[in-house]
Amino acid sequence: MTDLQKTPEQTATRWTPDGGRDPLAGRHGAIGTSLPRIDGPLKVRGEAQFAAEVPADRLAYAALVTSTIARGAIATLDTAAAEAAPGVVLVMTHRNAPRMAPPAVIMTDPRAAGASSLPIMQDASIHWNGEPVAVVVAETQEQADHAASLVRVTYREEPASLSFERAIAVGRHPDTVLGEPAVIETGDAETALRNAPHRIDRVYRTPRHSHSAIEPHAVTVWWEGGDLVLHDATQMLHMTRYTIAGVFGMDEERIRIHSPYVGGGFGSKGPWSHHFLAIAAAKLAGRPVRLALSRGDVFRVIGGRTTTEQRVALGARDDGTLAALVHTGTAAMTTHNNCPEQFTFPARHLYAADTIRVEQRVADIDMVANTFMRAPGESVGTFALECAIDEMAGELGLDPIEFRRRIEPETDPTSGRPFSSRQLLKAYADGAERFGWSRRAAAPGAVRDGDWLVGMGVATATYPYYRMPGGRVRITLGRDGRAVVAVAAHEMGMGTATVHTQVVADRLGLSVDRVDFQHGDTALPAFTMAGGSSQTATLAAAAHEATLALLEELLRLAGNDSPLAGLTVDEVEARDGGLGHRGSRERFESYASILGRAGREEVGAEGESPMPTETQSFSMHSYGAQFCEVRVHAVTGEIRVSRFLGSFDCGRILNPRTAASQFRGGIIMGLGLALTEETQFDERNGRIMNPSLAEYHVPVHMDVPEIDVIFTDIPDPRAPLGARGIGEIGITGVGAAVANAVHNATGRRIRELPITLDKLL
Repeated sequence: MTDLQKTPEQTATRWTPDGGRDPLAGRHGAIGTSLPRIDGPLKVRGEAQFAAEVPADRLAYAALVTSTIARGAIATLDTAAAEAAPGVVLVMTHRNAPRMAPPAVIMTDPRAAGASSLPIMQDASIHWNGEPVAVVVAETQEQADHAASLVRVTYREEPASLSFERAIAVGRHPDTVLGEPAVIETGDAETALRNAPHRIDRVYRTPRHSHSAIEPHAVTVWWEGGDLVLHDATQMLHMTRYTIAGVFGMDEERIRIHSPYVGGGFGSKGPWSHHFLAIAAAKLAGRPVRLALSRGDVFRVIGGRTTTEQRVALGARDDGTLAALVHTGTAAMTTHNNCPEQFTFPARHLYAADTIRVEQRVADIDMVANTFMRAPGESVGTFALECAIDEMAGELGLDPIEFRRRIEPETDPTSGRPFSSRQLLKAYADGAERFGWSRRAAAPGAVRDGDWLVGMGVATATYPYYRMPGGRVRITLGRDGRAVVAVAAHEMGMGTATVHTQVVADRLGLSVDRVDFQHGDTALPAFTMAGGSSQTATLAAAAHEATLALLEELLRLAGNDSPLAGLTVDEVEARDGGLGHRGSRERFESYASILGRAGREEVGAEGESPMPTETQSFSMHSYGAQFCEVRVHAVTGEIRVSRFLGSFDCGRILNPRTAASQFRGGIIMGLGLALTEETQFDERNGRIMNPSLAEYHVPVHMDVPEIDVIFTDIPDPRAPLGARGIGEIGITGVGAAVANAVHNATGRRIRELPITLDKLL
């Protein structure tokens, strides 16, 4: 029996690191309920303090001056007018900045999270248009901004690599693609493609995208003797601390970072040059400094998603099975980072084909270092792959969902591993019924409502399951029956604090109002980054270990006078504010009683997320089916998304309310990817030309219809709590679903994002 045939009950096996039974998995009351976010009231009342809102005595404010050439060196730098301006405390340039080591480039060290390996304001060199060349510190933000405008810089320009098309011609293979090889081949796909009776061979293009979280990047820093305190907007607390320690040659323990609230990250909230510049400026000024990037600074200083050119070729037989699947292409990157956009990842795992070839190359461009941006790779990779799947379905005369059913694999197509749980076809079936897919007209352009052409499209959503080892959680249980969970995890609005309050409450048999969740501080047990949709699984695995250790200590403290005397860990469960025998309601003792008799006010234990051995034996991914209906004006080409539904298979859903919010947020971001978002990069000088939300168009209310979200809620037996990550999958497949709906409405295939009306005229 495959997982596609199993019932939810048959797939609900308890997860434990060693494959044994979990004694604290017992009675679940909070998990699976739609508990509102516990940080919501604080944010609504304005009481949640973000990095740019932290008060400090004698706080000074900083502003950046950035370069206007792509490559070369500073020729002259005149700061006299800025230094003489009212309120100015300091003007820092490469001439007076403290000596700093280059940050470790991303993926070169297990803990490194630096976005770029370049020296930061250490010499006159310029590496991209927008690189900071001066920091002005003043008594007020307005004074700093004004003085920054008075800094005069001239440059010696050098030839720069700015044309993506020319850079493709001399592209290269990256060393790895997030730990996977850049090229994977099973069989001779190109020959199988040529011999297939049905073939398509297409090129798809996606543009640059810039991070535009509601909270721009900011840091408030000060020195206390040789110790450093930061209030930061980060999604990687300990990675940021590690990187800062390396740059300044410090002991990590002398750096404390607070980041309890982050107003959106999506991959960008890590250590960038503004961190190091603010720290250096605070050292020179001898007082606290706040550096809050303007929206324009975010576009120029913080990397985003990079442009891609992708080839997808499919060879099919008459029966609708694939003889060949080819997905190759190039993404722009810089030589001073290591973040290739892994657009071929979906093609490695989604569909059965006799032969497969995937290949990724990078083209080196002189630009701000690109970085992770919600479902990096998968978001744009699914656009190309899923549009090609739709095109082939048309060539075969098959319904797009039926075609996907015929190429559903039994095992992972490239690794050969069995799937831990895969309910993609159920997600498609559930979504099709709910969306009314049967009403779709197969012939493009067949449905019209006045001047509006109406069409439907689908696409597969997918994102890998990640769980990071090494994250630690401390749980302290008090005599008053309250539990405190302490972990340096992150809350960026996705509901981490809420969900894991529910998790620990259930694991300890407490109500959620008896659990306090402490997070966002490097003084707490070290944790991994909030990225790769990994935080929930990692935290759940660490909490599993911590609660088991806590149970063992409680049984030891209970002693021989307890109703629990003689019971082993496997024989008890947490319930009703205490521990009880699994087979007897009478054998029970409350936590308060255990601690009281032992003369203890509290008991605590720590747990660490073990190495994720499940990923070594199984192919683990989340899946979804994205359904879109569009209306395209026959005269103007205007596109309106009129309906959207996401049907997801992400294992067990721990909190339907926060999960649905995550899915909808990803879908909305996907609508921006499909229809509006494009960072305009001037290939003459490397300048970003639309660095504001007035010109970089993210979706607004009128662009977004009501979004319906459903999920299978079938636990993955190999994942902690049966849950896989959900933070990033929502954006995947959306671009293709929109493009496929546009084709169904108009008969036009748009293979380059965004789908703007000029491409339909």
